[in-house]
Amino acid sequence: MAMHFSEREYTQRMDRLTAQMREEKLDAILLFAQESMYWLTGYDTFGYCFFQTLVVKSDGSKVLLTRSADLRQARHTSNISDIRIWVDRANADPSVDLKDLLNELDLLGARIGVEYDTHGMTGRTAHLVDRQLMNFCEMIDASALVGKLRLLKSEAEIACTTEAAHLADLALDEAIRLTKAGANEADILAAMQGAIFAGGGDYPANEFIIGSGADALLCRYKAGRRTLSEHDQLTLEWAGVSAHYHAAMMRTIVIGAPEPRQVELFEACREAIQAIELVLRPGNTFGTVFDVHARIMDERGLARHRLNACGYSLGARFSPSWMEQQMFHAGNPQEIEPGMTLFVHMIIMDSESGFAMTLGQTYLTTEEAPKALSRHPLTLLTA
Repeated sequence: MAMHFSEREYTQRMDRLTAQMREEKLDAILLFAQESMYWLTGYDTFGYCFFQTLVVKSDGSKVLLTRSADLRQARHTSNISDIRIWVDRANADPSVDLKDLLNELDLLGARIGVEYDTHGMTGRTAHLVDRQLMNFCEMIDASALVGKLRLLKSEAEIACTTEAAHLADLALDEAIRLTKAGANEADILAAMQGAIFAGGGDYPANEFIIGSGADALLCRYKAGRRTLSEHDQLTLEWAGVSAHYHAAMMRTIVIGAPEPRQVELFEACREAIQAIELVLRPGNTFGTVFDVHARIMDERGLARHRLNACGYSLGARFSPSWMEQQMFHAGNPQEIEPGMTLFVHMIIMDSESGFAMTLGQTYLTTEEAPKALSRHPLTLLTA
């Protein structure tokens, strides 16, 4: 089997899951999130674009229901021994196969958790599953159960994230080397992703963000490439990735002499991140982090130019997003604990002046001060 962690690691994860299931009085859980399956068993695929689920009982036994295309994938990458196949055919309804499987597992009338809030559970899939199971068992929305367990990273997971951060640094090295007037975004993007691949890393769970000129004010990927001008700005958001574990970074590089407004925006970003470093520790919440960000931006008159979130938890994720469920936004009561890998980003998009400024990196939380996983300083990058 091609697995990234030890048998002991997977056993500990299963023990944590079943203990939580017993606490919430769940007889079984239906995992539809690919990252949940990967975390628990090593199963590594993009086949979650089709119907598949991992049934886990409270005694730790598990059965994967998937398509024939993923049979060998599951055998090769996971510790799942019981794999069932639903057959592709006209008018196929794999929820019927799921109901039959649950009946075989003696789960009639059981209390079963379901991961609804995931990219592996489409609206149609949810409709089919609900229709088949609503009179068969008691269904509980357990979308956050595994996600909360995954917030705290093991030493092996931290090692993967640390390696991912190293790869992210290599990508920034390439961006700094290539960014200048006359450079093409395509070359910069290719070099950044190439550095990660050459270092043994993986594809990210979502596209890198790259945009210059007016597109530097976008914080989403868009198709198309541009050549940088003598006075320009380039916004980049990317992640190093190792064994699907992500360490994200974000920077806006100024081409030419920085304008006073650009310097002002950068200083606001740096001040906010430095202030967040003082609260990114046990005893505070994710909401506290956002409050610090909002206070500093608003005091500088940037309320209308900032976002309503300033980061999120990172881990092993699959497309279309490398974000875990917990975000830094107003009122989030999630407590900060040691062993979390958290991406803090400052994003200012001043559409009035036409200037963008971003600054972000991934941290490992500890008992005291957080540890920045990047070797790059929080300085204004110019070319």
